[in-house]
Amino acid sequence: MIRSELIQKIADDNPHLYQRDVENIVNTIFEEIIGAMAKGDRVELRGFGAFSVKKRDARTGRNPRTGESVAVEQKHVPFFKTGKLLRDRLNGN
Repeated sequence: MIRSELIQKIADDNPHLYQRDVENIVNTIFEEIIGAMAKGDRVELRGFGAFSVKKRDARTGRNPRTGESVAVEQKHVPFFKTGKLLRDRLNGN
């Protein structure tokens, strides 16, 4: 599902809301999650999962085309851990 499909689904399920309002709500939720993660905070949505940021240390990588060693800088990457309810639903429990 992509963002526009999510917006359309919510708008269809809530005919009392204008589509532009639903779009603003969805965009605000995503912006708040992104903002919190950019500050290094953890975002937990009970029953769904938790978003957090993990640090990857600098390392020596390898260019797969040439086999040459390259330096890979330290970076922060997003991480998602599923909640128990989501895991159970995915596994048919």
